[in-house]
Amino acid sequence: SPGPASIRRHIRATESKVRDILQKIISSSQAKYLQESIITQRSGRYVVPVKSEFKNEIPGLVHDLSGSGSTFFIEPMGVVKANNELRELQAKEEKEIDRILAELSAEAASFREDITLNYDLLIRLDSIFARGKLSARMGAMEPGLSAKSLCLRRARHPLLPPKTAVANDLSLGEKFDTLVITGPNTGGKTVTLKTLGLLTLMTQCGLHIPAADRSAVSVYERVLADIGDEQSIEQSLSTFSAHMKNIVQILDEADEHCLILFDELGAGTDPVEGAALAIAVIEQARSQGAKIAATTHYAELKTFAMTTAGVENASCEFDVQTLRPTYRLLIGIPGKSNAFAIAGKLGLPQEVIEEAKKHLSEQDESFEDLLTDLEVSRRTIEKEQDEIAAYRRGPERLKEETQK
Repeated sequence: SPGPASIRRHIRATESKVRDILQKIISSSQAKYLQESIITQRSGRYVVPVKSEFKNEIPGLVHDLSGSGSTFFIEPMGVVKANNELRELQAKEEKEIDRILAELSAEAASFREDITLNYDLLIRLDSIFARGKLSARMGAMEPGLSAKSLCLRRARHPLLPPKTAVANDLSLGEKFDTLVITGPNTGGKTVTLKTLGLLTLMTQCGLHIPAADRSAVSVYERVLADIGDEQSIEQSLSTFSAHMKNIVQILDEADEHCLILFDELGAGTDPVEGAALAIAVIEQARSQGAKIAATTHYAELKTFAMTTAGVENASCEFDVQTLRPTYRLLIGIPGKSNAFAIAGKLGLPQEVIEEAKKHLSEQDESFEDLLTDLEVSRRTIEKEQDEIAAYRRGPERLKEETQK
């Protein structure tokens, strides 16, 4: 527009005039008073750097000092008028810019509704495309919605790479309302718990989830979780105290519209009391109608899940031969903690492990042996089922070939 163009032409001419005056000072006999033969700016005004001992040799206005105090930035009297003119022109330029922006804003305001609508649509489209890209990257699918139960087929944690993550089937709310997950440390119990919570929340945010077809998720008003160790020196909270503080808040809010996730329920205190407390907390949350998934190492909770209607055991599989977790979740089977096997793998001397085994009670030992027998039986059955399935596929292939 012509207004700013004219003002800027005058600004360039005035700047050139100021520089010419200062250049004459730099080129004159007064140059010996300068720290450097340069023209610079301070507070928007053109100045020259003068040595502190010669500050009175060049009459003018002092605008600044160097950090060491050895240089004074002085605006010579000869350029004060030109600098003032320059500041006036700059103020005019700003005023002219404000006027133009006000006109443009007023013109845009007449299209306010269209602009707002387009803005909202672009945000919505951006969100849809972002969800689509995320879905493609995770190899995700659109889950179904269920009124009461949650059924995830081949579900994976959303942050794990799709190609390497071990997929698991998870269900809650149809045949049982509480899932007690047991198994070794580093076996994937907490990751399973987080997968359950994250996939539920992702569905409720309108996201696709990393799971197989025919997966369905129930809609909850709240997902309440006590996961991780929140101990705090500052707040005088031990591991147990921090867990209890969370559990108290969770029980206050628990109802039939809640999904509750407990990690290492009852941990951090005496094992007998901790196990009893864990069972009581689960029963209380169940009585309030909540759906619950909890991880634990306590044998008492495994027994509780075996003997209580509506509560189901699950375990994270552990390969005793290789002493490595497989990260597979097995619903219906309690798991061993395999503490001795893991400790041995990590380098704990064998004599220490043998000594530890002596301190196990006969009841504990027989229970762990029972779990081992169950695990062996399960593996045998799985192997036989695979062999039967392979045997069945043989005649089917032969039949197809014959028909062809």
